[in-house]
Amino acid sequence: MTRLTDPTAHHATRRRIRWLPVALAVFAGIVLLGGVVLLAIWLRAQPAVQEFLTRYPGTTPLPEGAPVGIPSWLGWQHFLNAFFLVLLVRSGLLLKKGGRPPARWVRNNDGLIRTKNPPWKVSIHLWLHYTVDVLWVLNGIVFIVLLLVTGQWMRIVPTSADIWPNAVSAGLQYASLDWPVEHAWVNYNSLQLLSYFAIVFVVAPLAVLTGLRLSSVWPQRAERLNVVYPAKLARAVHYPVMLVFVAFVIVHVTLVFATGALRNLDAMYASRDGASWLGFAIFAVSLAVMIGGWFAVRPSVLKPVASRMGTVTR
Repeated sequence: MTRLTDPTAHHATRRRIRWLPVALAVFAGIVLLGGVVLLAIWLRAQPAVQEFLTRYPGTTPLPEGAPVGIPSWLGWQHFLNAFFLVLLVRSGLLLKKGGRPPARWVRNNDGLIRTKNPPWKVSIHLWLHYTVDVLWVLNGIVFIVLLLVTGQWMRIVPTSADIWPNAVSAGLQYASLDWPVEHAWVNYNSLQLLSYFAIVFVVAPLAVLTGLRLSSVWPQRAERLNVVYPAKLARAVHYPVMLVFVAFVIVHVTLVFATGALRNLDAMYASRDGASWLGFAIFAVSLAVMIGGWFAVRPSVLKPVASRMGTVTR
């Protein structure tokens, strides 16, 4: 006699098995985080560490003539950068998922950009990724230029060797849940400064260089260059770079809210050294736009936009 099984129970069991590694990873992360906090608290109780924290409070003085405050253009750059990153992550995950794309796009070869060979046909998700890439890079160029012109670069570029011990001090203070005393309107703490420098001048260029290598505009016939910089290497770096951006955003947003949400948001979004609800309101609107952009990445929205820049087919 054949034994009948309940398909609903079978699917439920598969779901539980699928989520088990995630649950174990979350549990291990919580245990590890708790261990780090306890270790940091114990270290801060040691006389030698207390002396170190007194000598290096976590903030390095800025160079003479450094600007004070966060200008309004930096707030707009902050929003545009975050919005483009959301679309890049969304389209990147869709590309990594694979499968048959809902539509394909091919560039019109009779516009400003003309090539001898016919343009390649790409998935509409890859078209979105390329398009947002260009916008993100252009926004980054504007950001770098404005940093240099206004002197704001002094707030995110290390200019003293004391930055390293002060960064260790700030990290220890964060880990012990006793936040370092800071006033971001005037100066970032050393750990913030190093993280911003790494994102702007290391991680972002890596994303551009690896993405360029994987794009269709890369010269495939440049054999010597391709041997030195193979696509396999770029592919191995490009996805982890995206994960670094995601991790940075998670930590960044968490600390913004944990270390004084109203004051931080007022400075970042309203360009004010205060603690009003204006910055929070602007942040809420920008967050709604980013969430809307994430869910807007669907064929019904992408096809009409992509058709203005080329031909969309199934």
